[in-house]
Amino acid sequence: MTTHVLTKEQSGPGWSPDAEPVLRVAPGTGERIAFETDDAAYAQMEEFRDLSKVTATLNPITGPVFVEGAESGDALAVTIHDIELAEQGWSLYIPGAGALADPMGEEFYVRRIPVSDGVVRLTDSISCPARPMVGCIGVAAAEQDMSTVMPSYPTGGNMDLTDARPGSTVYLPVQVPGALLAIGDIHAVMSRGESSFVAIEIAGRATVSVDLLKGKNLRAPRVDTGDEIVCVGLGDPVQTSIDRAYEDLFAVLTDERGFSAGDAYTVMSALAHTELGGPTGSVAPDPLHPFRAIGQVTLARIAKDVLGR
Repeated sequence: MTTHVLTKEQSGPGWSPDAEPVLRVAPGTGERIAFETDDAAYAQMEEFRDLSKVTATLNPITGPVFVEGAESGDALAVTIHDIELAEQGWSLYIPGAGALADPMGEEFYVRRIPVSDGVVRLTDSISCPARPMVGCIGVAAAEQDMSTVMPSYPTGGNMDLTDARPGSTVYLPVQVPGALLAIGDIHAVMSRGESSFVAIEIAGRATVSVDLLKGKNLRAPRVDTGDEIVCVGLGDPVQTSIDRAYEDLFAVLTDERGFSAGDAYTVMSALAHTELGGPTGSVAPDPLHPFRAIGQVTLARIAKDVLGR
């Protein structure tokens, strides 16, 4: 099986429809692509404790990869096979970022986090299993460049979903020829919702394969975890994101699985669940407050064994 390795030297600061591909692949071949990611920005934050002095890109993404035959209206299916982690991650607070900005105040906080043998050592007395996942995964949007920080987009981006982990397939709506897939921002472990806006950030390597669903016409990303189908809703205000996530999951049941509207309604009322997704919002932030989210990412999920009954 062919494995292509893309190094962190092949990374950039965001997704663009004009980006030059670093690799071209045919979908559905089983070829694997390893995306190496970087954590240089966090090392600089430890050194300077001043964001204005940080020259490294925050959440650089490696790629993009041109997928042959991908065109607007299709969906890219990106299966995550493995995520390798470095031996040290980072916990840090950027002043003004995240839900804990008020109690954390105006000073940078940085802690190096040892990671080894599948264990993340958070403090001297508290450890937890590593649960590696990909924060930034997306394809280019047709009419704009996409940030790797905020917000999340209909074609992906910095979604910070714990479901984007080994064994999962992430579905991304294609808007430009070749899709232009890029990946970055690996976490050793992250709380669902990422209260701090920064999880246990870490350098690593995510290995994926790519397939193509012609004419899928997704409104927003979707994840198949193997056990659940998860639909991503984006919107401002928050209720709009909730409605869109539920609507897309309803479409999975009715349009794709053959449920009647009544059956889908009843089953979802009992067995479909929502939760807030990552902290990046769904609308570009105010430039004066670049880490303050506007809008929301909401996840609607249902167990796959329900869909197969």
